[in-house]
Amino acid sequence: MTTQKIPTPPTAHKEHTETTMHGAVLADDYAWLRNKENPDVTAYLEAENAYAEAVMAPLAGLRENLYQEMLSHIKQTDISVAYREGAYWYYARTEEGLQYPIYCRKRGGPAGPEADAREEVLLDGNELAKGHAFFSIGDTDISDDGRWLAYTTDTTGFRQYTLHIKNLAVGETQFNVAERVGSVVWAADNRMFFYTVEDEQQKRQFQLYRICIRRINQSELIYQEDDERFNIAVGRTRDGKYLVLEIASHTTSEARVLTASDPTGEFSIVAPRQDEHEYSLDHRNGLWFIRTNDRGRNFRLVTAPVETPGREHWTERIAHRDGIMLEDVALFAGFFIACEREDGLPRLRLWKFAGEGPEAAPSGEIVFPEPAYSAHPHINRIFDTTTFRYAYQSLVTPDSVYEYDVSTGASTLLKQREIPGGFDRALYASERVHATAPDGVKVPVSIVYRRDKFAKDKPGNNPLYVYGYGSYGYALPLGFSSNRLSLLDRGVVMAYAHIRGGGDLGKTWHDAGKMLVKRNTFTDFIACVEHLTAAGYGDPARVAIEGGSAGGLLMGAVANMRPEIFRAVLSHVPFVDVMNTMLDSSLPLTVPEYEEWGDPNQEEYFRTMLSYSPYDNLRAAAYPAMLVKTSLHDSQVMYWEPAKYVAKLRTLNTGGYPLLLVTNMQAGHGGASGRYDYLKEIALDYAFLLRELGIV
Repeated sequence: MTTQKIPTPPTAHKEHTETTMHGAVLADDYAWLRNKENPDVTAYLEAENAYAEAVMAPLAGLRENLYQEMLSHIKQTDISVAYREGAYWYYARTEEGLQYPIYCRKRGGPAGPEADAREEVLLDGNELAKGHAFFSIGDTDISDDGRWLAYTTDTTGFRQYTLHIKNLAVGETQFNVAERVGSVVWAADNRMFFYTVEDEQQKRQFQLYRICIRRINQSELIYQEDDERFNIAVGRTRDGKYLVLEIASHTTSEARVLTASDPTGEFSIVAPRQDEHEYSLDHRNGLWFIRTNDRGRNFRLVTAPVETPGREHWTERIAHRDGIMLEDVALFAGFFIACEREDGLPRLRLWKFAGEGPEAAPSGEIVFPEPAYSAHPHINRIFDTTTFRYAYQSLVTPDSVYEYDVSTGASTLLKQREIPGGFDRALYASERVHATAPDGVKVPVSIVYRRDKFAKDKPGNNPLYVYGYGSYGYALPLGFSSNRLSLLDRGVVMAYAHIRGGGDLGKTWHDAGKMLVKRNTFTDFIACVEHLTAAGYGDPARVAIEGGSAGGLLMGAVANMRPEIFRAVLSHVPFVDVMNTMLDSSLPLTVPEYEEWGDPNQEEYFRTMLSYSPYDNLRAAAYPAMLVKTSLHDSQVMYWEPAKYVAKLRTLNTGGYPLLLVTNMQAGHGGASGRYDYLKEIALDYAFLLRELGIV
């Protein structure tokens, strides 16, 4: 019998620096890791990668088995539900062995593509990705006549997109127009289009350009946003009649509009920006339909005439409700769908118009059968229609596309993702429970497990996995994952904590977990874990937790607060160096983020952030096993945050569990871009968790 020789972990050298702020001294021995051009930085990251591979080497067979398992549950050659826009039906398809989707269209009418219609390939991600380790398509838009395609691509992972224009009539990309592009939209004349550009320092979209396809080298700057809190984006109303310039921070927004058939005109303001006022809009029959939070945090719906859109002319259509969040309004010629969230679950409610006017009455609701699920509008490009497409999935039901008949209230399943490899939905069950936070607040938790592996008569027998995020008002989606079957089939109970800071219970839920009360996010998560183990959903000695980005901050904070209740931590691109990042206004996203975390230049916010910043609160303690993952070209959470975090933790961790740092040297915030490469990353994660939870 041979014993694996445990490799020696790498050690990052120290270069002591100090920053004094509000009377506090922030000591940092690893600030030098910020210098990407320093060969010592690359050497350290590569040494950590080599160490992680060495530690995981005995699990090579398990990783391959997991990869093959997950691959077996994917229909590799598949096609999406086609949707109609103009004279065409659009869809995407995948082919076995190819990393990226192929985007296509066929001519057709309301009934579907013509029987003998030729397939046109619009974009083949596999061809475009050749020669690049990373590839991503960003925004796309097609001119009304179907001739011109504007699209953006990123080949580094830094979310820095190049704008291209393809002539679909000849099948050639003819122009590379601009760099650092965010959104793009065509005007109604099929010649003029608009695009936004980010600034080089903050990576925020701040300029709007107008350009004519006949004068492709003569872009005209028509708007610049100088307030560093705000990003801009450009689009069109669903009826196609107006261009909309959206200008928004985390807490304030403004919309400017221009008739799409008069693209050389001037954008006009609908409602001037006012701090803490957020609104969005769409158009129907000469009226703006405006979703606004002017009367309450959960938004209401009003209308206003196009000619006189000021707030004094707003007429209420759906009032603000304390317990129901109005998340969106999908507006059509004869009806609209109010996309709401109640008790943490999405609702799709139908309102029908009585005629051409704005009066509408509630006319039903799309009912969903499961205790925990996700539902939202699918692609609906036709304004004058009697059907509405929506997407539905749950922890046990694969992602599905339905078409809802507004007249009859009947939903027709158009496609449910096929899960090959022997998936039997009846083997799995989901539940929804509530944990009690330290201040008495009830926090929803969604749970999924395999029925025959979960021994309810032997509580606490199963390993437990808990996922959390809890920031930016983002409601944690409860989607289906065929990858997840590899854990469920091995007896892992999986739970998703809908903690404060997220948007699961509306804007007030977000407010209760940000800025000066951010600690609620962390104590909520701990309460969820303790409730689940106390209720018998998992073995207290075998708890794994996962989070990414702001969810990685969550992982770092709770590991500092209660390291003894976790056995393993999986942390993706974690925002763990909070103080150094938020004190550096030159970094991308920092200034806009003041509205989520607070401005550390103000002492009250500084003290609050310092109290939970994972990097600054690392201490001598026995930490759980950790797999910390990052990407060298991440533009949202810079690679050096997790790198510094791991380097410092190595000097303080008194426990004997593995501490691994894995850096994707060729990707960005989302990790690998190809679907097969991404599966290999998940296989690494799962192998790590399964070993630490004692399953292998």
